Amino acid sequence: MSRVIFMCGPAGSGKSTIARRYEADGMVRLSVDTEAWARGHRTMPLPEAVGSEIIAKLEERLLTCVRDGQDVVLDLSFWSREMRDHWRALLLPSGITPEIVQVVVSRATALARIEARAEQHGDDFRLPRALAEIYYDHFEPPTDDEGPITVIRTD
Repeated sequence: MSRVIFMCGPAGSGKSTIARRYEADGMVRLSVDTEAWARGHRTMPLPEAVGSEIIAKLEERLLTCVRDGQDVVLDLSFWSREMRDHWRALLLPSGITPEIVQVVVSRATALARIEARAEQHGDDFRLPRALAEIYYDHFEPPTDDEGPITVIRTD
């Protein structure tokens, strides 16, 4: 059975850095940001239609990977319980309980990391400060009833 990890944390927390480590260990990494970059998008947030199309593609790729027995790390924010529940429901027919890797960082560090981004690749999108603050302030941490959670501090 495949292993599936939800990278969970606000923008600037270090999710992609950790997800790339899982990828280096053989997991398939699925990322909205990387997909958006590959399609030529250089600013965030994405237009709603583009974001929805990318999510649909990633959902399809996740299910294909799971069917093929591949391990997957989902490099998304998983910023809300609703979002995590949606992706968890996709996996329900496969019997897979996803693991959550919650990346915890101070607000100041997250905002400083976002401001320092150089927009050189798909994990390096800058965000307007006000939007980055909203993303941080509205992040909903996972709870124990959501399954296995590993917490990693990055500051």
